[in-house]
Amino acid sequence: MEKVREIVREGRRVAKEDPRRVVHSFKVGLVLALVSSFYYYQPLYDSFGVNAMWAVMTVVVVFEFSVGATLGKGLNRVAATLFAGGLGIGAHHLASMSGPTGEPILLAIFVFVQAALSTFVRFFPRVKARYDYSLLIFILTFALISVSGFREEQVVMLTHKRISTVIIGGLSCVLISIFVCPVWAGQDLHSLLASNFEKLSFFLLDFGDKYCEVVENDDTKEVDKRKKDFDNYKSVLNSKSNEESLANFAKWEPGHGQFRFRHPWKQYLAVGELIRQCAYRIHTLNSSYLNADNKVSIDIKKKLGEPLRRMSLESGKAMKEMSISLKKMTKPSSSDLHVQNARSASKSLTNLLNSGILKEVEPLELVSLLTAISLLIDIINLTEKILEALHELASAAKFKNKIEQPLFSEKQKAKSFVSLRSIKCHDEHVVTIIEDDGNNHDTSKNDNRSKEVSIHEKHEDGDTHVHARCVSCGHTIVCDVVECR
Repeated sequence: MEKVREIVREGRRVAKEDPRRVVHSFKVGLVLALVSSFYYYQPLYDSFGVNAMWAVMTVVVVFEFSVGATLGKGLNRVAATLFAGGLGIGAHHLASMSGPTGEPILLAIFVFVQAALSTFVRFFPRVKARYDYSLLIFILTFALISVSGFREEQVVMLTHKRISTVIIGGLSCVLISIFVCPVWAGQDLHSLLASNFEKLSFFLLDFGDKYCEVVENDDTKEVDKRKKDFDNYKSVLNSKSNEESLANFAKWEPGHGQFRFRHPWKQYLAVGELIRQCAYRIHTLNSSYLNADNKVSIDIKKKLGEPLRRMSLESGKAMKEMSISLKKMTKPSSSDLHVQNARSASKSLTNLLNSGILKEVEPLELVSLLTAISLLIDIINLTEKILEALHELASAAKFKNKIEQPLFSEKQKAKSFVSLRSIKCHDEHVVTIIEDDGNNHDTSKNDNRSKEVSIHEKHEDGDTHVHARCVSCGHTIVCDVVECR
């Protein structure tokens, strides 16, 4: 009973973390129920016989969490089955032509050669990662067909039924995966990179304040809180394998949503690699300089605090803007300004260091401080490289330009529209009148109140005399300015 409760708790935890996994389990059950009808439904069983079991086996080994993974495995299995079936029929035909004496020897040679070649190819890491299962299917299908004791006509029939059931199973997986609550590997990769940007920005936005703040060495609560807050970036360090697998699966997927069929998934890997390099620097800053035993004196931190905070803050803002741009699939236009500001702060810090402000600093303290500054400058350089890579991705993926929100809506513009006109009054006065166009008036009770402000300044003779009178009624503003010389 306790194990049942544990299973229920684990199921709730998985459903809370990612509800799509629960949906995926129901999708697998649905596909298995469909292909099982070929075995349990008598008319279909009469057509395929025991070979209907291969459809069920195909579903078990092909159906994956994402559409791309299912498509990749399904196509590889079908291709391996077709290729192995053709070679098996050819090998069986050649062996049959050699007579009863040479047939066993020739079949044994065929099986040995193809098994040796397939096993040798599996030693290549990239081939093994992508086609390991397909090679296994190839060996199994070739061996079963080529060494079969049936006559040639029966071998062809066996191959036809085997391939048909495999295609039926694979096609069922693909259709259910695409049309029933699809999970797109490309969308997951896109969201993963945006999340990685956000995790790094969280650290950089607070690093300057955390590094320069006054914290006593025995303040363990503050240290524990700091470690907990900054642990989010650590998942970025080990995201390479996940990104590569998602990019590989995304290549198989058809166009969906804002992602075209030939979406530049390789560029995502380039951006992800630069993000990880930046995360390594951040990890060093966090572990070696925020939580280090050798602390830099408070006086030195106060002197260098302002440029350090600006460098970290502007880099974090750039990362945050890049995360938002990637989520919305818009070009990261505002991130350039933050990178320039971080560069400017870096130059200010360099000038401050060149002024000899660190002459009285202890050697060990100086090494620690300069190393932290060097890492922060390196992060700024990487932020700029990441921004360039993201610009290339935005161009290749045809991201939209960021739409700037207008300062005023059309209604506000109509209400606040004013006109300016100047009138000469006699030969000594100039009257400037600013007034509303009068086309938009709110009939509400509050806006009908009239307000009048009069200003009169008088100076010594020879100076300018200013007479101003402004009247406000509703949304209409009239100002008369008279200058007398």
